[in-house]
Amino acid sequence: MSVASPRDVQVLSIAADTEVLRSRSWNRLRFEIEYALERGTTSNAYLIRGQKIALIDPPGASFTEAFLAQLEHQVDLQSLSYIILGYVNPNRVATLKVLLARLPRVVVVCSNPAALALTNLLKGNDLNLRVIKGSEETLDLGQGHVLRFIPVPTPRWPDGLWTYDEYTRVLFSHKFFGLHRCADEVYDLSWQELLEDRRYYFDCLMAPNARQVTAAMEKLESLDARLYGVAHGPIVAYGKHELTLAYQQWGQQQNRQDLSVALIYASAYGNTATIAQTLARGITKAGIAVESINAEHADANDIRYAVEHSSGFLIGSPTLGGHAPTQIQTALGIVLSSASTSQLAGVFGSFGWSGEAIDLLEGKLKNAGYRLAFDSIRVKFKPTEATLQYCEEVGTDFAQALKKAKRAQSTRMPATSVEQTIGRLVGSLCVVTLRRGEVSGAMLASWVSQATFNPPGFTVAVAKDRALEAWMYPGSQFVLNILAEGQHLGPMKHFLKPFAPGENRFEGIEVFDADGGAPVLQMAIAYLECEVTHRMECGDHWVVYATVQAGQVLKGEAKTAVHHRKSGNHY
Repeated sequence: MSVASPRDVQVLSIAADTEVLRSRSWNRLRFEIEYALERGTTSNAYLIRGQKIALIDPPGASFTEAFLAQLEHQVDLQSLSYIILGYVNPNRVATLKVLLARLPRVVVVCSNPAALALTNLLKGNDLNLRVIKGSEETLDLGQGHVLRFIPVPTPRWPDGLWTYDEYTRVLFSHKFFGLHRCADEVYDLSWQELLEDRRYYFDCLMAPNARQVTAAMEKLESLDARLYGVAHGPIVAYGKHELTLAYQQWGQQQNRQDLSVALIYASAYGNTATIAQTLARGITKAGIAVESINAEHADANDIRYAVEHSSGFLIGSPTLGGHAPTQIQTALGIVLSSASTSQLAGVFGSFGWSGEAIDLLEGKLKNAGYRLAFDSIRVKFKPTEATLQYCEEVGTDFAQALKKAKRAQSTRMPATSVEQTIGRLVGSLCVVTLRRGEVSGAMLASWVSQATFNPPGFTVAVAKDRALEAWMYPGSQFVLNILAEGQHLGPMKHFLKPFAPGENRFEGIEVFDADGGAPVLQMAIAYLECEVTHRMECGDHWVVYATVQAGQVLKGEAKTAVHHRKSGNHY
């Protein structure tokens, strides 16, 4: 991989009269702060040259200078007739503002929600807008390039708009089908290797919008796309069929869950939406569906239906002028009139100088008799990575509380003979420890097995609702601490107990740092420094294969503790 500079713009022709301008950063940018992998990103813009020229999706502020310099090499700016926006956010408006200053007559093509957002974000600018309100609208650029527009709104991107070129059969799918990973490869030649990253992208950003994603997949049936021109990552060509089927499958998995959470929010600057997305990530990874609702664009009946058919609900708001936005106050009224007081609830929000909106939501729900599952989340300005890790853990705990309530209503059946037999399988008792930035984590692991001699490697099974699951992706490092027979009950009890979100897992535990930075338990008889190589989805667990980078025996005479169970249907 050649890295000439930390950021550059790569240009390539991808179809007749069509070029991609890939603004690249080899480091993860913070515009998707809730997306935790550290693999860089690309922000892809596209030029279509008919008799008229259209620019699709200029990148955000991180790339403004480099992108505009490259764009001027490719085309005379004054020849641009249209700028087409698949979605709008404050980050992207920085580049758009520079373009509009140079091109006062250019036509901006976008959905109606995007037009409303632009009017607010570009106050004082005389915008020349063409607003797309339905799927029947087209734009003829000449030379055969007839663009068809397909609105694909989701709660996260209510202004979502696909653009399909009927001549080249390229679907500019914007946020759909992307991933955050920077490389020289423009196309998905190694599409099988990318599926894991695409699944992570889906789980982080699409799973909370599963119902809308499923609806978008149905709209694909009327198109004959041969390429997906995505906003982030390599263009989808070689694995298009498989990725489309995967999106359908992943969306259906979410929609089939028997428990769901209504997640209602509004967001002034994107911060409350980021918190909502991270809470949703914690909930969905625990196997509970999320019905994400952006109160600024949702119909009252949709809010009412989601609340009435959910097992619990979360409501979040920014504070504007000392108050909650009108849309949130309306949504709160619907919740109070529709939700049962037996439903579990939670409140979150962001603010600049005060947090009255959060106080309002919390007070109204408590006074109405609702039980809040966690202390209201209050974030001043933009959430940090530590805050988002906390929010994800809150979401997972919320999901587990709903599952616990459901189990309490049913009678556990005696273990079957098969389950009793599986329970006779034993594994080494270990503690997995990791550190990412300023945050450390740990979990007890008993499903550990050596897998390879050369390279030395092993597998460990990680439940999907474990907090550390999101940290154990290919390339991440961790330490496997092996516990001693006869001395394992203390650490086993400690790491099995439920930790509150953000709680220090190592309180009262003596540790030292491995070379890679992760904590090593002083009580361990040996430890291995490892790197995740592969992971495979297996039912309610991920099986992680890791190779060993280093290791040391600390207590040579001690024996490894093993975990004996009577049943194979629980730990």
